[in-house]
Amino acid sequence: MTVLRANAVRRHVHHPDDTVALDYDARLLRRKRLSTQSGLSFLVDLAEVTHLDHLDALVLQDGRLIGVIAAPEALLRIEGNLPRLAWHIGNRHTPCQVMDDHLVIRQDHVLRAMLEQLGAQLTDIKAPFTPEGGAYGHGRTFGHDHAH
Repeated sequence: MTVLRANAVRRHVHHPDDTVALDYDARLLRRKRLSTQSGLSFLVDLAEVTHLDHLDALVLQDGRLIGVIAAPEALLRIEGNLPRLAWHIGNRHTPCQVMDDHLVIRQDHVLRAMLEQLGAQLTDIKAPFTPEGGAYGHGRTFGHDHAH
């Protein structure tokens, strides 16, 4: 039996043939076996480690598109003096989702204590996590290379 493979990514696909729900950590991959919502099993076999955003798609060798959905995970909603709080979060190189009226990070007891000490109002939530991408590239960046 031949293993179905996905070896390409298409960005921002709104009508995929099937979907797979992955949390933030699982959306950074190169080679991994996955199963779609409908139970289709396939092997992701990308040329390099790749960050997948919510609504990106993996392209199967037969042309089908498997949409990537950001899976809900344990997060911390942060309200308060957002510029100051964002500075402290960024200073720790922590992925952060920036909204108009709040910030969101993954659950972390050390950061929770720091943010409480800084006067933040914190709420535990479970939601998809789609933090800001790197300043010099799509999704996560692994350095400060400015090449395109």
